[in-house]
Amino acid sequence: MSFFTDNAELQRIGALLEAHAAPIYAARNIPIEQFAYVLLRPGADGGRPQGAALRADWRAYPCSLVKVFHLVAAQLRLEDGRLSAHAELDRAMRDMILWSSNSATNYIIDLLTGTTGDTLLDEAEMERWRERRQEINRIFAGLGWSELAGINLDQKLMDDLRYGREKQALDHSPVGHNCLTPIAMARLMHEIFSESALLPPARLAIIRDFLARDANSPDRGRGAYQLLGYLGSTLPEGTQIWSKAGRTRWLGDERAQFRRHDALRAILPGGQDFVLTVFTQGEAIAEDDGFLPALGAIAAAEIAKTG
Repeated sequence: MSFFTDNAELQRIGALLEAHAAPIYAARNIPIEQFAYVLLRPGADGGRPQGAALRADWRAYPCSLVKVFHLVAAQLRLEDGRLSAHAELDRAMRDMILWSSNSATNYIIDLLTGTTGDTLLDEAEMERWRERRQEINRIFAGLGWSELAGINLDQKLMDDLRYGREKQALDHSPVGHNCLTPIAMARLMHEIFSESALLPPARLAIIRDFLARDANSPDRGRGAYQLLGYLGSTLPEGTQIWSKAGRTRWLGDERAQFRRHDALRAILPGGQDFVLTVFTQGEAIAEDDGFLPALGAIAAAEIAKTG
């Protein structure tokens, strides 16, 4: 049973998204099975959200979407006192989301797990290291959300290949790279932007502030700002945007390269509120700066009609 209720109007809009994607994938010889989405709108009076989805359980390399999970994990550990607040942590949380910094993310992973990535370890030391690195997976397993089944959050973020104990850990991991599903990402976005028991309101507000995107920001044109080329870049003027995107190009590892994903929460000028999470795979899609913006525009135009 999903956390959202199927909605016919959102399913209609989702079918339009798939109809837009299918011929593009076909023309580029990319299997349409490498396209997935979850579309949500808030439920009435704070009830279950309404939704539609395609391949919601697709386990995919998540690129930088995983950083939202790391931000939430840090806030959970700050709240329960197992992580101490300090200026470098604040700076890393900001840069991890605002500029999608891998270095900032990996610093937070070190703090959460008590591990560092460096030279090789012997077998016994590596086993202890791997057990500590599982801490982020344990944090989210503890939430008990069925939508998180099959995800993995224990690998650091890299710009290319891995070396030393990070390579050693990946080679010995039974699940391999980090992975998320569209439904896992959508559930987390829903909890962040609803009256959730996940965290106290003040901590949810911190997370929302980090995720905010300003369409008029002077940083809009920077690729690291992750607005241009993603779902939020062609939304109507005056739309409020929160998002976290991710993209990989060539990495020398077929398990992780050529992905482009986005998780968007938007409030349109007319007040319509929605969450759209899209996962894609394939070199021609990952390199296409127009694919995700077109999907965002379709969703916004159709949802705006609903009043």
